Amino acid sequence: MKNSRFDTIRSLKASNVKSKSDLSKIKSTDINILLNKVRLDQKNDFRKKIIYFSLITSVFLATGLITFIKF
Repeated sequence: MKNSRFDTIRSLKASNVKSKSDLSKIKSTDINILLNKVRLDQKNDFRKKIIYFSLITSVFLATGLITFIKF
């Protein structure tokens, strides 16, 4: 009985050491890099919205001019 308890404790300690070494291997990411990516995405989304809005506006203006010239 005593040997099995000690073996269990040893195995738990060994697994705990392994998990600590695994934690040190985890990659970390710089928060500034992530924030810059978010800012670039927001900037690109804003540009896309402006382009779509200008295209839609130009289509409406062209349609309005064509109908105005015909009548």
